[in-house]
Amino acid sequence: MFGRVGRSAVKHPWLTILAWVIAAVGVASLAPPLKPVSDQAEFLPSHYESVQAGELQKKAFPQEEQPASVIVFRRDDNGRLTEADLADVQKVAAGLEKAGLEKISAVQTGPQAVSENGEIALASVLANTDNPYDETLIESVREMREEAKPLLEGTELHMGITGSAATALDTKESSGDTDAMIMMATLVLLIVLLAAIFRSPLIAILPVLVIGLVFVLATGLISIASEAGGFQADASIGSILIVVLFGVGTDYLLFLLFRYREFLRQGREPKEAMTEAVTRVGETIASAAGAVVVAFLALLLSSLGMLKALGPALAISVGVTLVASLTLVPAVFSLLGTKAFWPSKAWSKEPKHSLAARTGALTARRPGLVAAVSGGLLAALAAGVLSLNTVFDSSSSLPKDLESVQAAKELERGFAAGQTDPTWVYLEAEDGGKLDRRQVDAYGEKLAAADFGRVTPPVLAPKGDIAKFGVVLTHKPDSDRAVELLAGPLRDAVHEAAPDGTRALVGGTSAVLADIQHATNRDYSVVFPAAGVAIMVILGLLLRSVVAPLYLMVAVGLGFAATLGATVLLFQTVAGEAGLPFTLPVIVYLFVVAIGTDYNILMVARLREEVGRGSTPAQAVRQAITHSTSTVGTAAVILAGTFGVLLLAQNSMLRQMGFAVAFGILLTAFVMAVLLVPAVTTLLGHRTWWPGRVRPEPEREADPEPAAEEPVAAQRT
Repeated sequence: MFGRVGRSAVKHPWLTILAWVIAAVGVASLAPPLKPVSDQAEFLPSHYESVQAGELQKKAFPQEEQPASVIVFRRDDNGRLTEADLADVQKVAAGLEKAGLEKISAVQTGPQAVSENGEIALASVLANTDNPYDETLIESVREMREEAKPLLEGTELHMGITGSAATALDTKESSGDTDAMIMMATLVLLIVLLAAIFRSPLIAILPVLVIGLVFVLATGLISIASEAGGFQADASIGSILIVVLFGVGTDYLLFLLFRYREFLRQGREPKEAMTEAVTRVGETIASAAGAVVVAFLALLLSSLGMLKALGPALAISVGVTLVASLTLVPAVFSLLGTKAFWPSKAWSKEPKHSLAARTGALTARRPGLVAAVSGGLLAALAAGVLSLNTVFDSSSSLPKDLESVQAAKELERGFAAGQTDPTWVYLEAEDGGKLDRRQVDAYGEKLAAADFGRVTPPVLAPKGDIAKFGVVLTHKPDSDRAVELLAGPLRDAVHEAAPDGTRALVGGTSAVLADIQHATNRDYSVVFPAAGVAIMVILGLLLRSVVAPLYLMVAVGLGFAATLGATVLLFQTVAGEAGLPFTLPVIVYLFVVAIGTDYNILMVARLREEVGRGSTPAQAVRQAITHSTSTVGTAAVILAGTFGVLLLAQNSMLRQMGFAVAFGILLTAFVMAVLLVPAVTTLLGHRTWWPGRVRPEPEREADPEPAAEEPVAAQRT
């Protein structure tokens, strides 16, 4: 089948290229634009309590303004605020309210907003949106900081803005233009490495153009599918698509080009060489793409809306890349022929592959030692997972000199850390009637007696059926301790104290994070095993084996754990960070497990091919490592380098993400795919392919580099 596909693309190259251009332009012009999605209700399923509390808030207090940020005032000398200072606080707050900034409805302060020690005064920034991450609101907070400067002139006050919207603003600014940074790093690495390997400007530029065309088509198809299928594909998916498309696109292109070059070196005509390359590696590329697609589609089993939408979007992008690799790429390179390698003549000479050849010879000769060392390294790194602590506190990863971070620290000199974002408790009459005021007051007293934090006076809904309490925790809303309280003790106390005939719900940032933690843990236990089984099935079909997929998936699981473990050791143990982002395991799953599996598939498929030519397992391993290491290594370095750029970011969360993915990709390629998997395959010998049997292929032209005679001791069955 793949031979027919390759022959068709090579025979009709202009028609193939024209079809791709028309498809990309047509889909891009018809596709609706992707829209940003930030509503928590879109993120968590409706059965979670925090989502239900949010709905109750909208129902009972639809016009109530929401606290978006907090302004923190102190004296320049850090002393007690004087009467004149407090008057200046009132003037500044009034001036900021009169500025008429979009989405900001009021800036409120008063005597109750002064700390007991008299050193800190607060002003609440109220918004007419319940989404603190609204782009317009965030921009208004930026403008507010500028508007405050002339208002503070001539006073003894220092002012800082913190809270949800202000933290979101600082997070965005500290991250910089991450998408542009990733794109630029990817393009530079791709062009430089391809130019260095093939010594040709055409081969360095053509993949960028091809993948760019694929990106346009894939983005359009995702947009159309999201509207037709009813799933929410967020506009922010663009940065992930860049990495996925350039990652898998480069992998598949290199898989094809290296084999194309091999056949050219045998003296075949370019069109014949390209057709044979597609025939040889088409099944490998399709299987690698299939493994990535099912890994992404497994995200449909997630309970989190963001991941559920991410799965189909990424699967579509990989599917488009697969078709392009088997049609568009062969068409382009068959037109150019050997001119694609101009001005270099190195394509016609077989490289020595010195290091790869020595590695292959060592693995063939001492497979037990190589397996023990490479497997032992992965296991040692994986032990670090036992110390993994996931955190939700995104502000802790920000540089300490940012205004929101400093203002939050100053706030704690006079107020509880939860002052910026209270936990909300709603008491609702179940029978549709009104709440008794004495019941409400008694319930508030019970909440206060539970001693989780200061409880604000209740606010009754206009209908009198719902009462709202604020619980100001002593911990930061997104801290581990706050999430732990909401996951158990606080919610339990709130529910138990509810009077007969009422129900109590807990909402707010801490409650949302507690529910996300629960949903994430549930997803890990469902998505990862489902993806593993699906990938094993694809590997079994490719290799016609039960044994090989088993140890390959064990190796992939070990690589996943080793990646997380190494990140824990570096950032938690060495750097002293409190923990790693709770999203990191999903990111490692997407970019290390899913895409990194390509390298294992390429190596094992080449091993099977060499055995099919009549080589012994030891000879097959030597040939496979010699000829595949450059492909695997180049693809891995490009993808790892793309994420490695994030190590330059100021945000420690981005640095952790960048290290984890870059290190994980390199670990998967050079330790697992090049060493561990071939070594285990050699040890198992022909049992690797059980219950199938690899039969020698019909005679073909000689290999580009026939395997040398090996000592009897090196041959294994």
